[in-house]
Amino acid sequence: MSRLQLALNVDDLDTSIAFYTRLFGVGPAKTKPGYANFAVAEPPLKLILIENPGQGGSVNHLGVEVADTESVDAEQTRLAAAGLASVDERDTTCCYARQDKFWVEGTPNGEQWEVYTVLADSPVESIAAGPVCCA
Repeated sequence: MSRLQLALNVDDLDTSIAFYTRLFGVGPAKTKPGYANFAVAEPPLKLILIENPGQGGSVNHLGVEVADTESVDAEQTRLAAAGLASVDERDTTCCYARQDKFWVEGTPNGEQWEVYTVLADSPVESIAAGPVCCA
């Protein structure tokens, strides 16, 4: 399983949850204070909503969720061979999940891309020290 992740800043979480539930026909898979995520089957999408008043409608970060740590490693190796650097984060907590991931460096417009797998749910939002995590 691979799917694109889009993390959006939203002004009002409840209003945004209601809208995206109608848009994709599925409710959030996880909600926490100031945070919600949707696991949309079609199109394959992990939509993350991060309440950030005054920043609504802007991209927080982007990602590709993959099936397991081996897939994270394979993507990191592939991107390194293509000349793209990365910042490695293993067994880190971000967006209420324990993850193995890396962040791609050198994006042309400063956007933040991660490739990650979820290892387990977490009761806390973030302890990651990477470029961005649900900020």
